[in-house]
Amino acid sequence: MGNYDVVFIDADDTLFDYAAAERFSLEQSFGEWELPYSDSVLELYAAVNKKLWAEYEQGTVTQEDLRVIRFEKIFGELGIGGDPGVFSKVYLSWLARSSFLLPGAEKICAYLSGKYTTAVITNGIRDVQVSRIRDSAIRDYIGSLIVSEEAGCAKPNPAIFEYAAEKLRYKDKERMIMVGDSLSSDIQGGINYGIDTCWINAKQLEVPGNIRPTYCIRSLEEITDIL
Repeated sequence: MGNYDVVFIDADDTLFDYAAAERFSLEQSFGEWELPYSDSVLELYAAVNKKLWAEYEQGTVTQEDLRVIRFEKIFGELGIGGDPGVFSKVYLSWLARSSFLLPGAEKICAYLSGKYTTAVITNGIRDVQVSRIRDSAIRDYIGSLIVSEEAGCAKPNPAIFEYAAEKLRYKDKERMIMVGDSLSSDIQGGINYGIDTCWINAKQLEVPGNIRPTYCIRSLEEITDIL
């Protein structure tokens, strides 16, 4: 167990149930446009979206383009007419209202805020994340929100952590830790920046040899064993 002052924590699939948010927002958006919706639409969206967010992490697509490209691909695949850019705005408006927390998130955020400087670092869309946190039960427990749009780079780029540290006016990397569910962005990002990391391995996947988290836990609630 390390001695930390600053806890960086991811938002989606760490604090928020992003799968539930996707499902809700997509269904509401399709309904608003009077388009047929089914689980196959959600599966298609999830596959397209996952690939594009991976490209965003790698810096090969911008977030602004990502917002529209995913619906261009989906509309093309499903033979849907209409402007994907306009539909994207409808989808994001619903996503901003989907503050579905994962089990234990409120309790853990309350616990962390009483002991540490707690900051969310997210690659998500700023307006969406601000709205979701503001409308959630964890709003009073999050000290700072660091968004890739504002930082000009995304996890796993260490520059977003540098931006966060400057915003918090804190420099001691030995007393910082990054907590998140994604090996490729959260954990690799923390490693790239040179701080300890805690991987929430809810699916109990095998730890790959090329990425070594400092700690591995199976659920967010287990963070109290470390912090």
